[in-house]
Amino acid sequence: MAEYRLGDAEMQFAEIIWEREPISSGELVKLCADKLNWKKSTTHTVLRRICEKGLFQNQNGLVQSLVSKEDFFAGQSEKFVEETFDGSLPRFLAAFTSRKKISEKEIKEIQKIIQENQKK
Repeated sequence: MAEYRLGDAEMQFAEIIWEREPISSGELVKLCADKLNWKKSTTHTVLRRICEKGLFQNQNGLVQSLVSKEDFFAGQSEKFVEETFDGSLPRFLAAFTSRKKISEKEIKEIQKIIQENQKK
């Protein structure tokens, strides 16, 4: 998966698209004016930049994702674990659970994920 880095404003913009896609660029301009207080030119500039990164496309005034929100965040999570814990998921989980206790429900969900991945 390609590496995507988004600033805070780009992340807010991406969330707007993911929540409403496919969305017309005209509607996107209106939403960004309302939610982000952006001018039309700002919206089009950020849209162009984010499309150049390969996350979204704008074809004939219709904006939609090329990378789903779930895939984007999965990639961000992988990158975080790789950069911070040398790719070690056990080290990440140990650090995470040393400060935040996980519930029985979360433990069962994690066990289910592990079991499903053992079968692959």
